[in-house]
Amino acid sequence: MSTPTGTPHGVDPRWVRKVTTPDGHTWHVLDNQDALDGRTPVGTLLCVHGNPTSSYLWRHVIAAATESGQPWRVVAMDQLNMGLSDRTGVRRRLGTRLDDLDRLTDALDLQGPIVTLGHDWGGAISLGWAVRHTDRLAGVAVLNTAVHQPPGSALPFLIAAARLPGVRRLVTATTPIFLQATLGIAHPWLPSRVRAGYLDPYRGADRRTGIDEFVEDIPVDPTHPSWDALEDIVQGLPRLAELPALMLWGPRDPVFTDLYLRDLRSRLPQAQVHRFEKAGHLVAEDAPVAEAVVRWLTDDVTPAISSPSSTVVTPRRPTGVTTPRRELWAPLDERADDPRPVLLEPSGAGNDQLGSWRATSWRQLSSDVNRVAAGLLDQGVRAGDRVALLVPPGADLTVALYACLRIGAVAVIADAGLGLPGLHRAVRGAAVKHVIAVDRGLLAARALRWPGRRIGVGVKADSRLSRVLGVTTTLDDLRRTTPTQLPPGPPPEAEALVLFTSGSTGPAKGVVYTYRQVEAIRDALLSAYGLRTGNDDPVDDDRFVAAFAPFALFGPGLGITSAVPDMDVTAPRTLSAKALAQAVRAIDATVVFASPAALANVLATAGRMADGDRAGLRDVRLLLSAGAPVPAELLGQVQELLPSAGLHTPYGMTEALLLTDVDLPGLEAVGPGNGVLVGRPLPGVEIVISPLDAHGAADSGDTTTKHGVTGEILVRARHLKERYDQLWLTQKVTSTPDGWHRTGDVGHFDAEGRLWVEGRLVHVLSPAGGFVTPYGVEQRIQAVPGVHRAALVGVGPAGSQHLVAVLEADAPGGVAPLNLAARVRSAAAVELAAVLVTDALKTDIRHNSKIDRTHVAAWAAGKLAGSR
Repeated sequence: MSTPTGTPHGVDPRWVRKVTTPDGHTWHVLDNQDALDGRTPVGTLLCVHGNPTSSYLWRHVIAAATESGQPWRVVAMDQLNMGLSDRTGVRRRLGTRLDDLDRLTDALDLQGPIVTLGHDWGGAISLGWAVRHTDRLAGVAVLNTAVHQPPGSALPFLIAAARLPGVRRLVTATTPIFLQATLGIAHPWLPSRVRAGYLDPYRGADRRTGIDEFVEDIPVDPTHPSWDALEDIVQGLPRLAELPALMLWGPRDPVFTDLYLRDLRSRLPQAQVHRFEKAGHLVAEDAPVAEAVVRWLTDDVTPAISSPSSTVVTPRRPTGVTTPRRELWAPLDERADDPRPVLLEPSGAGNDQLGSWRATSWRQLSSDVNRVAAGLLDQGVRAGDRVALLVPPGADLTVALYACLRIGAVAVIADAGLGLPGLHRAVRGAAVKHVIAVDRGLLAARALRWPGRRIGVGVKADSRLSRVLGVTTTLDDLRRTTPTQLPPGPPPEAEALVLFTSGSTGPAKGVVYTYRQVEAIRDALLSAYGLRTGNDDPVDDDRFVAAFAPFALFGPGLGITSAVPDMDVTAPRTLSAKALAQAVRAIDATVVFASPAALANVLATAGRMADGDRAGLRDVRLLLSAGAPVPAELLGQVQELLPSAGLHTPYGMTEALLLTDVDLPGLEAVGPGNGVLVGRPLPGVEIVISPLDAHGAADSGDTTTKHGVTGEILVRARHLKERYDQLWLTQKVTSTPDGWHRTGDVGHFDAEGRLWVEGRLVHVLSPAGGFVTPYGVEQRIQAVPGVHRAALVGVGPAGSQHLVAVLEADAPGGVAPLNLAARVRSAAAVELAAVLVTDALKTDIRHNSKIDRTHVAAWAAGKLAGSR
């Protein structure tokens, strides 16, 4: 039997040790104690690998913990029969491996505080060691793993296939198929020198026996020899409930899926969770696990060690004026007998008559919400359950949403604009227990095997389609539930909503809002724009057209009648001028919400409006346009259609929907500048700037409100989100202990205290002469005749990037004609390496307005490299 020699890539030779335990077995151990150079560690991180890996899995964690300002000793062993440790000739079952780990930690004389970290079946072993040694324990952390097979669930396909008679030993020991397959599901493909680090300890069938034994030792039922040992671990987990816990997960894992994450979260509910959306089974290779672990040790574990009785400090939020709470559903209760309409939506082909609209009265909506809330309770939906709402804006979605809110169920809203893959990631990642959906959503739930109860909208419960789709009941059936006394509403601190971002700068993120924060958004809307509601004469109340998805559901909560125009709200460019005008006329609307992309199409189709449509638009008093920067030129053209309206462009994001505001006169008075003017902070909103360094990175130190300083925009407000959902690391790096949210936008204040947005932090360019922000340059280029839109991107490595302008213009695609390029270079006022023309700049999937600069930069790089 040959034993590999040499130090693999990424392993410091100072870490390598051989440790012999009293039973005579020698372990290969990575231990950074000598690399700490005399510094006293905070504690010991005990890392346990699974199958078919080795201690090599933890090299990044060891390096990061060694270099940390608060260093930790890290001990990572190769389990017996695995890696470079002894081949004992004896099968190591789960109970044996726990005993083995006890002997090793005793031989190393590991004293507290100790934190365990495990992956794959090393997760179960590390937790087993933890429940045996709570007296020395300071915390537990796991990567993709499991301690239980939930009833009714199938064993993962890859594991089941590998355990087939006659197959297991062939793929695990005789050949390296199992090992190679595990390495093959890394995202991205592992470099050859890293693959060698995993493969070298297992060269030869005689060195792979431990891989085979590990696969066989998975206890799938009570008859398995290791079942009792695993049950002991499960029964001991409650003893860890008061300790810091961390779960780092790769959702693309075909073995340890989100099914096991949900099970672990139910057993360790105090755990912080981060799902790395693009990562899979080898999450430690796919994602910045080392950064997350060290951050958790520093921020959560070390303070608990230093002061065990200390409590977590809640970030400060601006409080503003304290007023009695008004629940979101209060207007529904107050207007339970009101026959007037609260919501109108298209009901057919549409024409100028009110009869083409489906009207829902306050009385009907109040009754439906209460009946559906009672029906959901009867169906087993409970407070805190996550409910995916896959229903187009309108009465059905409004009823479902407010019924969920009324009983404390958490509404998960991810619009269809994310595309099926994005929607799948959102629903699975949000740990949804129930799905309320139209036929397309039900088909997705069936095809993608989303968990939970399925409630149909627009389908019949007894139809063949419903049976195929697994529909248990329908929204219409719930509307017929006998009214009952509902329990008291949820407290303000309870979770209310999970809203998903657009995904324009990476996988869409779930943003958690509590009831208090959603109510604060409502209050901010009412106060910022003087919305009129609750007057004795309803003629004096505002009525609004909701053509912008984030605000399409706020009407009933605001106490305001609303209409949804004939469009796909998740695709703003489907709003025509005629559809907008008909919605305005249907309710005599005084307020319109629409995105810039929607307004652009309204202007493009305005010539097809009838005179009656144009007349109806003249009484609108307020237009709000949000979701992307709004050019003053666009608003000026909209003003001609809405001559009586004040045109406002609030700045915000999914994490904080309303932050600043500016109107058209304000934009026109100031004129062009370096970026997009978004105005002054709204009441109760605080904004500061974190200056950029010379390379365009955000300074993590001081903040400022001085004018002319470009940096990342930080915000704080009562209606700021609670946190990102199961994105603990993202929440950590985008928030401060005193409650500031790092928006990822860059900008500056002018001398009058107005905020200008210059672009996204990830899109700041870094040529040799210092950083360049994109928006101001793009605006100057877009003023060139013949240029419709522009994107400024960088090609090449950071610090020496070449700036390239990519245009939608009146010119053929490819390299811009010389005369156009010359005008663009003159207007840009920065050195451009190239000017390119494309048919269409790729935009985000929700607003149809935000340019996907990552895609555009890759396209530009390809063009300049000569690709077709």
